[in-house]
Amino acid sequence: MTAAPYRVLVTGSRDWRDEQRVRRELACAWQESGRPIVVVHGACDTGADRHAALWVRDCRATLLGGVTDEPHPAAWKQGPGAGPARNRLMVDSRPSLCLAFIAPCTKWNCTRPDVHGSHGASQCAAYAEVRGITTRRFTP
Repeated sequence: MTAAPYRVLVTGSRDWRDEQRVRRELACAWQESGRPIVVVHGACDTGADRHAALWVRDCRATLLGGVTDEPHPAAWKQGPGAGPARNRLMVDSRPSLCLAFIAPCTKWNCTRPDVHGSHGASQCAAYAEVRGITTRRFTP
């Protein structure tokens, strides 16, 4: 009987630039699991989601079996709650691990006076922790 795939949630800032860090952490998670891996991500065209999707694509192109992804694009036409709803859906899909790549907030209308991480990735990571999912946070 084949082992169930190891589900890894990647959440991250839209402006996360360190693609190599995302690739390295995904490769480590896959190696640690010793089984096929499913990368769950938010399907954003930039940042950590994009880097995760490219890692999956490259693994497939080099004929490394056992790597697939599960994109969860936000339904932005439904309004500003689409991002949090998508994040909740990804966490509720029961990943074994959450890799959170959190850059500083760059939201133009953010009213918080302190330096803090991007809202969506921080919220997703916090929800994963509340749900008991092992979460590894990374900052630039």
